[in-house]
Amino acid sequence: MISTPTAPLLTVPARRQGGRPGRAAVIVLVVLAAAVCLAVFFGIRYWPFERKAVIQDLAEASDSQVQVRTFRNTYFPHPGCTIEGIVFVHGSNSAKPLITIEKLTIQGTYSGMLERRVSRMVAEGMRIVIPPFGTAEPFHTTPTTISIDEIVANGAILDFASRNSDKPALRFDIHEALLRDVGWKGPMSYQVNVHNPEPPGEVIASGKFGVWNENDPSETPLSGDYKFEHADLSVYGGVAGMLSSLGKFGGKLGHIDISGTTDTPDFEVTSGGHPVRLTSEFTAYVDGTNGDTFLKRVDAHFRKTHVVATGSIAKSASGKGKTALLDLAASNGRIEDLLGLFIKRDRAPMSGAVTLRAKVEIPPSERSFLEKIRLLGTFGIDAGEFTKSSTQEGVNKLSAGARGEKDSTDPESALTDLTGRVALTNGVTNFADLSFGVPGAAARMQGTYSLINYKIDLHGQMQVDSKISNTTTGAKSLLLKMMDPFFKKRKKGEILPVRISGTYHNPAFGLDLNDKKAQQVAVPSQNSNH
Repeated sequence: MISTPTAPLLTVPARRQGGRPGRAAVIVLVVLAAAVCLAVFFGIRYWPFERKAVIQDLAEASDSQVQVRTFRNTYFPHPGCTIEGIVFVHGSNSAKPLITIEKLTIQGTYSGMLERRVSRMVAEGMRIVIPPFGTAEPFHTTPTTISIDEIVANGAILDFASRNSDKPALRFDIHEALLRDVGWKGPMSYQVNVHNPEPPGEVIASGKFGVWNENDPSETPLSGDYKFEHADLSVYGGVAGMLSSLGKFGGKLGHIDISGTTDTPDFEVTSGGHPVRLTSEFTAYVDGTNGDTFLKRVDAHFRKTHVVATGSIAKSASGKGKTALLDLAASNGRIEDLLGLFIKRDRAPMSGAVTLRAKVEIPPSERSFLEKIRLLGTFGIDAGEFTKSSTQEGVNKLSAGARGEKDSTDPESALTDLTGRVALTNGVTNFADLSFGVPGAAARMQGTYSLINYKIDLHGQMQVDSKISNTTTGAKSLLLKMMDPFFKKRKKGEILPVRISGTYHNPAFGLDLNDKKAQQVAVPSQNSNH
């Protein structure tokens, strides 16, 4: 066999059988032993997940007394601890628990221990109870140097207690909640999926919150985007429909600016039962410390009508619930769209262009929507026509008679300049200074119309161009002809006391010379169009 030359080998003297280890190995062992000793020493003395230290951090962060049922440290594969049966009590010992958690898992890393950073906290079975606003003791939390990468609180419950002990709390079921970068050095990020109780629906929101301002919580920054789906409006009583909304918000906790859109494809006033598609664009701001909402502008659209609203939904003067105060304005809308919301018949009783200015108040009440809503405003209808044939026929005859004609089929028999003041209370509409014209006559009336039972009770006076006897036929016409000489003394036409009674379905038009209610109404004045 032929051998080839090889490079010289570096050799290490073999350890003698039964001899001592080499000097290098001894040094390594000593260093390891020292490291273990130091780790044990500092772990015992500075272990951040020690029971007392963790409970103290939780107490200071929540300004509460903290009690736990069980506490267990974990070391591998990650350092941390598991706590069960945690109770946070803010204020006096007799106060109800602010927070309860069935199980809290805290997970860190060995490198994060040096940076005072916790990787993850998972809260299971968490419930938070917020006392009525203004009744709880103020919070004085202590900022901590510990930061938390992620907090998970799926399946949590948030209750807002009512001032009335007999009334259940307003409950938010939090399906999913994820908080990131939780600490006192900067804002935290959040993602939540929660069931909203009023109106009931699902809210998905994400954004940033904080840092918490202890001196003035209302100055705490907040921002984000939201999606609100399947909001059932029937909870308010008197209205119905499934609303969805998209928007964004930002500002401070005491003044959160919100803008967005809503879409309710099946909105209806339940007394009318005629669903319409209602859409809106809005800007508003919310006081997050008490939930009061202030509407800067809402542009609502349904059918051919556009309504602009401003106002507030805020704490009532009585301190019980919230009251909606709205200013409404509609220009060049359609009266059939507005009336169609409240009337059960397939067609609204009147059609025509409408302008509307109104103040609306909806107080907190168990009564139906039509019974609790209050409205005060003015309106004007141009070239209105009654859609019910018998009603329009009565108006046509009234107009023809006023013009001294027998034929009531004149196409110019539409109402003109129908204006008035309206006040809605307890489901009854009170009309004041209700004036309108038909070709040949002008009328001014006052009275009531019920949105609940549809009863009409209107009284007033009508000024006509022709003789009073031309406004009716038969024996009543003969009687009125005998009275013509008395009306000839009038300078601007004859004056008739008139009334409209019955119901919307069966209205009755008539003259009543002894009607004291009609005599109390101011005499109408005609213009050149009548």
